[in-house]
Amino acid sequence: MAAVKTYFHDHFVLFLLTVNVFLAILAAILVFLRLSTSRGNNFIVQYRSNLGVNAFKTGSVTEIIGFGIFALLVLGINILMSIKTYKIHRYLAITILSLGILLIALDIIISNSLLVLH
Repeated sequence: MAAVKTYFHDHFVLFLLTVNVFLAILAAILVFLRLSTSRGNNFIVQYRSNLGVNAFKTGSVTEIIGFGIFALLVLGINILMSIKTYKIHRYLAITILSLGILLIALDIIISNSLLVLH
């Protein structure tokens, strides 16, 4: 229990947690707001550069909603993994949280670029 107490008193870990939470909520809100303002049911969900003319693959709304759910899922898993690994080594928990920021940022970029193509 002492490791969890020191985990939440570590300022840098709290900063990374705040950035993770902010980006995950931002990703989910951006996806859901774009869906509410868009018209139609077909969305571009994949881009395959090696297919030439058929590079864009369309899909349904549920595949786009998956981007928002993915960001929230990454947030939860990163927090749990960093709490568990903080007992082992502080820098390992910081690395996990930093990679979570990168993953959520890539989720925002990719979901935004696919929704712009709609």
